[in-house]
Amino acid sequence: MSKVKLFRIVGFLEGLSYVLLLFIATPIKYTMGDPQYVRFLGMPHGLLFIAYIVLSIILKPELKWNSRQFNLVLLASVIPFGTFYIDKKFLSFNNE
Repeated sequence: MSKVKLFRIVGFLEGLSYVLLLFIATPIKYTMGDPQYVRFLGMPHGLLFIAYIVLSIILKPELKWNSRQFNLVLLASVIPFGTFYIDKKFLSFNNE
């Protein structure tokens, strides 16, 4: 498996886990007093976030991202749905 394909998978899973954490687990925690979903999603999301950042750093020279593009890729990891945008904008051309 190529690094780009791995990055796309990690980006998708990171984005999905972030959206689930923000829009499902956190509201359940604060409206129903049930923190189990936050606990269940928190650790995998954290690991996926770290993997996304590390893979971004590794792929920067390979994909020839300039500073602006690289910063946008990093910023996308903290914006809901951001990793999906990055996949479409910067990675879709690699039909791997």
